[in-house]
Amino acid sequence: MFTGIVQGIATVEEVTAATGLSTFAIRLPVNRVEGVNIGASVAINGTCLTVTRQAGTTLFFDAMQETLSLTTLGSLKPGDTINFERAARIGDEIGGHLLSGHIHTTASVVEILRPENNVTIWFDVPDQWARYIFPKGYIAINGASLTIGEVVGNRFNIHLIPETLRATTFGAINEGAQVNIEIDSQTQTIVDTLARLGYDRPAPAL
Repeated sequence: MFTGIVQGIATVEEVTAATGLSTFAIRLPVNRVEGVNIGASVAINGTCLTVTRQAGTTLFFDAMQETLSLTTLGSLKPGDTINFERAARIGDEIGGHLLSGHIHTTASVVEILRPENNVTIWFDVPDQWARYIFPKGYIAINGASLTIGEVVGNRFNIHLIPETLRATTFGAINEGAQVNIEIDSQTQTIVDTLARLGYDRPAPAL
């Protein structure tokens, strides 16, 4: 499990593609690899991956074709930066909300607004996932636990303070970028339960 509190920005050093599998060599900050064991779980842009090897501050991860097709990991290349979080331990503070590291879908960045001292980013999600997105609800974007702002049809926004922009890759994100989305599990359970009882949420207004 993860908390959605991004622990830092890491850099993709190498991507090795094989049939149905890609291996990522990702360099973490020096102070973030202490105690890492082979088999440990690390969220890479919100996607739970397993450490297969370590060389200094560089960790290696394998991602199967299914993971590559359902997330943005398939488009990573050397030099790209990513958000990372090591798996939560018993006793850790849950500063965000609990995440599984299993990505539900991807979304597109459709607009970036930059008023003074903050940034507002608008995203567009596929139709079937818009039903789980509510104003002031939780959502995880590239592994960061965030609060949803406004929702209009299939689009929603988030408001980011300078500290979030500094500590994550959102500070350098551009319009047209694709991001990983993990829907809040409690919200999904409630919406699906109500739908089975006949209280389905109406289609989002356009």
